[in-house]
Amino acid sequence: MNLMSTAARRSFARRHRLVLLLAVLLPGLAQADAVTDWNTTAWQAATAAGAPPIQTRVNAITHLAIHDALNSIEPRYEPYAGTHPAVRGASPEAAVATAAYMTLSITVPSQAAALETTYDTYLAGLSCPAAYPSCVSDGIAVGAAAAEAILALRANDGAATPHAPYAAPLLPGVYQPTPPNFAAPLFGNWGKVKPFALGRVTQFGAGPSPLMNLRSGTYRRDYQEVMAVGSAAVRGAPQNVDSYESRAARYWAGGGANANAIAQQVVAGRGLDLWQHARLFALMNMAQADASFGLFEGKYRYLFWRPVTAIQAAGNAQWLPYLVTPPYPDYASGLSGLTASAMEVLRRLLGTDALPYTLSAAGIERHFDTLSQAEHEAAMSRVYAGIHFRTACMDGLKQGNKIGNYVVRHYLRPRRR
Repeated sequence: MNLMSTAARRSFARRHRLVLLLAVLLPGLAQADAVTDWNTTAWQAATAAGAPPIQTRVNAITHLAIHDALNSIEPRYEPYAGTHPAVRGASPEAAVATAAYMTLSITVPSQAAALETTYDTYLAGLSCPAAYPSCVSDGIAVGAAAAEAILALRANDGAATPHAPYAAPLLPGVYQPTPPNFAAPLFGNWGKVKPFALGRVTQFGAGPSPLMNLRSGTYRRDYQEVMAVGSAAVRGAPQNVDSYESRAARYWAGGGANANAIAQQVVAGRGLDLWQHARLFALMNMAQADASFGLFEGKYRYLFWRPVTAIQAAGNAQWLPYLVTPPYPDYASGLSGLTASAMEVLRRLLGTDALPYTLSAAGIERHFDTLSQAEHEAAMSRVYAGIHFRTACMDGLKQGNKIGNYVVRHYLRPRRR
């Protein structure tokens, strides 16, 4: 299926000719690393596509196109959607830029104009050696082919209708819309989207859990914990607002879980080349997308209530969580699972858990010595925020780790020499 209209193709061709002219007039402004440059552009553009689940799909499509474009020019790793004809000397940078630009323009159409400016400026900074005078044009061709292939593959994957009407009985343990706005639940169909890597969306799914038995010790412990540590009255009190727990809750909810930003910090200075960066970002974003599908399938299969509903139903009508509860069921935690899937990919590819990084979010700078430390804090931050039971967070973490491990073991593997 060809997702580009004839008009879009003509427009792309006109810009292509203009960019090639600018490249002749303004040579030599090459960027340091095309993959990390366009990774930043991708995750920033993806925020305009919608909530984090939507963003994971956008980022996966973009980085798989980048990976396949590079491995069409020089086949080092297995492709995802296939390889494409590449002329000798084709510019890898032009291929990366085109693959990213084309996929993002289709998946985040609201950003198409800004992306066009970024793309044109980027290509204008490239130049060709005398031996390959058409290198930019040749790179554009292979990048476009890679983008069209992955877009066609994902054209009817179920993502077009992410939400579904919600109705559930008013029973103990069953999810209901939460204060303060009691917004309609979102992403009821997200668990039906076709996975990128998993054989089925329920593969590695969490649960069922003792948490869902309201008479179990697990439920009683989790209930008492989140009521005590996740209360808005406790966390927001002047003496607690700068506590470790309050800062962790705000940090991870406010951007600390940006896996692409984390990965850029982790890989900086490690000497990875374009192909290695492309593979890493493709695998990581593919794992996050599949984790999002799997986690939402579980959320709407178990329909387990959120702490605020449980606590208010027990008679504490004034209790509110420190942060606003997202509009979907509790089990298992999305942020925990998404973070864990990304951390597992980084661990597997780089061969160690000891990958220190420092990242600022929500006005807070945090340093982590290991990825395990970071993913555990990410999971517990949702308890401190008052929006998840501990078991939902830890089971989400385990589910994410399993998905990340599977993706690395089965996709984009090194080619045999």
